[in-house]
Amino acid sequence: MFGQHFYNETTRRYVAVFGTLFNDIQIGRKNNAGVEIKRMTIPINYAPVQKLLARLDQDPNLDAPAMTLPRMSFEITGMTYNPTRKLPSLTRQSKSISANDSAMTTLHTPAPYDLEFTLNIMTKYTEDGTKILEQILPYFKPDVTVSVKMIDTMDFYVDIPVILNSVSTEDTYESDFQTRRVLTWTLNFTMKAYYFGPVATKRTIKFAEASIYTSTTSTNFEEKIQVRPGSTSANVATTVLADSVPYADINVDDNWANIVTITDT
Repeated sequence: MFGQHFYNETTRRYVAVFGTLFNDIQIGRKNNAGVEIKRMTIPINYAPVQKLLARLDQDPNLDAPAMTLPRMSFEITGMTYNPTRKLPSLTRQSKSISANDSAMTTLHTPAPYDLEFTLNIMTKYTEDGTKILEQILPYFKPDVTVSVKMIDTMDFYVDIPVILNSVSTEDTYESDFQTRRVLTWTLNFTMKAYYFGPVATKRTIKFAEASIYTSTTSTNFEEKIQVRPGSTSANVATTVLADSVPYADINVDDNWANIVTITDT
């Protein structure tokens, strides 16, 4: 689009981050004496809940390893532009290039979007569902903020809030006693995400000179303004031009900002 091809893997990163929040939940089983005899990690995958329920209905063997309960699934259910989080469009993030001190990478302000996620918890027993919920709900008050590395080339991280909006439950048990029972808890989340454009490489301006004329027909300028970085060999900003190293030797990370010299001629 607009003559530029780029792919920052943004949606893929958000899906991975959301799934990682819930990929280490464990529950235990106890005997009549209250001693834990088994502990299991709840599997989670990206899939619509309807697809998993259909798979469960077609599997008459409750112990089949291909589809066991409890388990979790999640999916993106919507994306909405959020104008309240919009930043000035001309704001840019910049990062120097270590192999080239005359250029830097730049990135324009991202577009704010709210991603709607649904997390489904499917269990055979009510107690299993409450065990899973109790390991999730205390952390969302009502949000959890995670730091996500969005742009690899710029080593750029963004804090992304994940908000828990609602929790509901459904018992799909009906019909005869041979029908498999599935208890489903549905948790709805909103992720305050951003989508970034292409990363551009811009040359660094190390020296600027402007001549001021009194009229458009004048051939002699009245004043010349020179803007150049001022930095000593010890990388200390200076207003004395004679103490500054040649501008070609100054890197973009050096401390030379706001050094301006005006020379009358």
